[in-house]
Amino acid sequence: MFEKNLNVGYLLDFYGELLPERKRMVLEMYYDEDYSLSEIADEIGISRQGVRNIVKKTESELFFYEEKLGLAKKLLQVEAYSDSLCQLADQHSLPEDVKEKILQLTQVVKQ
Repeated sequence: MFEKNLNVGYLLDFYGELLPERKRMVLEMYYDEDYSLSEIADEIGISRQGVRNIVKKTESELFFYEEKLGLAKKLLQVEAYSDSLCQLADQHSLPEDVKEKILQLTQVVKQ
């Protein structure tokens, strides 16, 4: 048995649309719906080992996308900066219009 890498779920949310439908479906069942390999195998009509191979290869694809593009990591950084900016705005007495602009900006980042 192998351990689930929970980072894969995040990468799946981020890059899932780049995957073929079958691979995306298998990973969604495995990570999002918490199906076992056997349950997925029964559902799509292949062996448990076949499901495991799809999961491992598709995980590798997602890690490859992130290694080359780095978009998921960059988004996490932008969200962290956005949160920090909100906290700073709350801690300092800034004009209300500036606080409002900061709030609008951080909401755009989180969409």
